[in-house]
Formats: sequence, C-alpha cells, structure tokens
Amino acid sequence: MDEITDVIRDYIVQEYVAKGDGREINETTPLISSGLVDSFSMVSLLRFIEKRYAIRIPDSAATPEAFDTLEGIAALVRRFQKVGSNCS
Repeated sequence: MDEITDVIRDYIVQEYVAKGDGREINETTPLISSGLVDSFSMVSLLRFIEKRYAIRIPDSAATPEAFDTLEGIAALVRRFQKVGSNCS
C-alpha cells in the first residue's frame, strides 16, 4: 500500500471497525457494499479525505462505487490532487 492508501485504511479501521473484529482491510476489501461504511460514514470519510489532502471532491465523483474500496478512494484522491495542482 502507498501512503494515501495507508492513511485512509488507518482512518477506516479506527473509525468503523469494532475493536476485536479482526477484519482485514486491504486495497480491494468492499467497504460500502459490505456495509462496513454506510452513507453517513461515507460523508465523514469524504470530509476527512478533503481536509487531510486539501482537495475538493465534487458530489458527482463521490459515489458509493468510487468509495467501495481503498483502491477507488486512493484513485479519487490522486485524481483531484492533480486537478488542484493544475489550477495553481
């Protein structure tokens, strides 16, 4: 995992995985479709990511499909970091 994926994974484990659950979260673990992250959690995860990486992810891109895996979330972060750097 890269730094972005590690940071997001750590946040998800800390916020949404119950202590003692023992669930392994990797790049392809279903988050939304498994019920680990629900719609309310997704909003707080989105806000965390936007604040942590100083980016803005539009609602049209912040879909349950895009947030269903760490891979998808990390790809969104990278995409909008590039968008932001192109605006400078």
